Amino acid sequence: MVSGKWPVGAGFMLLIGRSVDPGQVTILCHLPSAFPTRVLAIGQFAATLPKLIHMKKTILLLCCVLTLTGYSSMGQEPAPAEKGVTYGAGTTADGAVPVSQLSSKIKGNKFNGKVTGKVVSVCLEKGCWMKVERTDGEAMMVKFKDYGFFMPKNIVGKEVVLDGDAELKETSVKQLKHYAGDAGKSKEEIEKIKSPKKELIFTAKGVLVI
Repeated sequence: MVSGKWPVGAGFMLLIGRSVDPGQVTILCHLPSAFPTRVLAIGQFAATLPKLIHMKKTILLLCCVLTLTGYSSMGQEPAPAEKGVTYGAGTTADGAVPVSQLSSKIKGNKFNGKVTGKVVSVCLEKGCWMKVERTDGEAMMVKFKDYGFFMPKNIVGKEVVLDGDAELKETSVKQLKHYAGDAGKSKEEIEKIKSPKKELIFTAKGVLVI
């Protein structure tokens, strides 16, 4: 008994039928009109309906568990910032240079290595960025590689070691306003941002509180 048929191109017709045995399904392919009397059996498989239903339920349950686990890990708060605590891939203070010396270490608008500095602000929404104090009165934007880890709010005022890459980039007005909002700036302060800013942005793969 044919329960369904679908054209699959070039005159072929795919038919799916069920035999007398309700647990057995046959897949057939009807050849083009040049072969009107030929029906070719493509394949046949036997599987009881209870087994199929059980398999579907098992897969659905597994997907639910994996989804809930993902949400749980995404919503996990980062550890409070205390001396010796690391984030991301972690790092050590070995070979780190003060952020005040970073400009002299940049070659071709880029730097790779470790720097130390004091955190002066952090994203109040998720902790997805922070800023480190520089001697020129500006603060260096620090992002985290692949958005893979975040900072706790109490990291402001802490000395840290950053391990990663720095590069001179231009930040758009839209992005600057977004950062200002994340930092808790007032609407008036945000509206004063009118032009893009070329700045040194550090992408950290690991952070150490010292």
